[in-house]
Amino acid sequence: MRTIIVDDEKLSRSVLKLLLEKHCPAVNVVAVCADGISALEAIEKYQPDLVFLDVEMPGLNGFEVLQACKDASFSIIVTTSYDHYALDAIRHNALDYLLKPIIREDLVDAVDKAIMRKRQKEQSEGKADSLMEFLHQHLYPGERLALPSPEGLRMLLVKDILYCVADGESTCIHLINGAEPSLVCRSLKEVEGLLKNKGFFRVHHSYLINLNYMDRYIKGDGGDIIMTDGSCIPVSRQRKQEFMDRIEKL
Repeated sequence: MRTIIVDDEKLSRSVLKLLLEKHCPAVNVVAVCADGISALEAIEKYQPDLVFLDVEMPGLNGFEVLQACKDASFSIIVTTSYDHYALDAIRHNALDYLLKPIIREDLVDAVDKAIMRKRQKEQSEGKADSLMEFLHQHLYPGERLALPSPEGLRMLLVKDILYCVADGESTCIHLINGAEPSLVCRSLKEVEGLLKNKGFFRVHHSYLINLNYMDRYIKGDGGDIIMTDGSCIPVSRQRKQEFMDRIEKL
């Protein structure tokens, strides 16, 4: 379990790291930080499962770090010498609260909670993937896609998909008839795999188009495709010849 320790006291950092190494074998400390700013940088870099966070630190204090990470998926265990911070820790959705000096038994219990939460999250994600696989294979075979979205699950008719655009680790799916685009929590590569052999072609590393809605091709270095809704989609130079070969087979 990837773990980050954040504490402005060098001794506290060293003691906690030693306790984790000795009594919590599931924990892998990937970074040790002395202030809130470096903590946020480490969180972005390592994408941890667990963060041990001190409260009183120079620059950003622990609760300001918590506020900056309020939508994060990792667990947070607050560590401090002052028990009056307990209520604030709960309000900021901390998983647990440890008073210094940290007692071994309390530390092990807190880490066990973090491990349990991580397992529950993985099981929940696995169930969602199983549901989508069932929908793909049994409920609407070859007709619909069931894709996770920020709001839950999005059901899309394949024939309504005009083109898809990469948006980081997500994909924005544009639909025919002026319908509002749908943002789904799947990479363009994953969406491309689901639409294999259904009339779609990856013309660019950021674009996947439905060839049935291609209006015309405009020559150029790579060229551009005008879709039936007027959208202009670039064709990369690397994919141009493969695209032209595919068009000839239509």
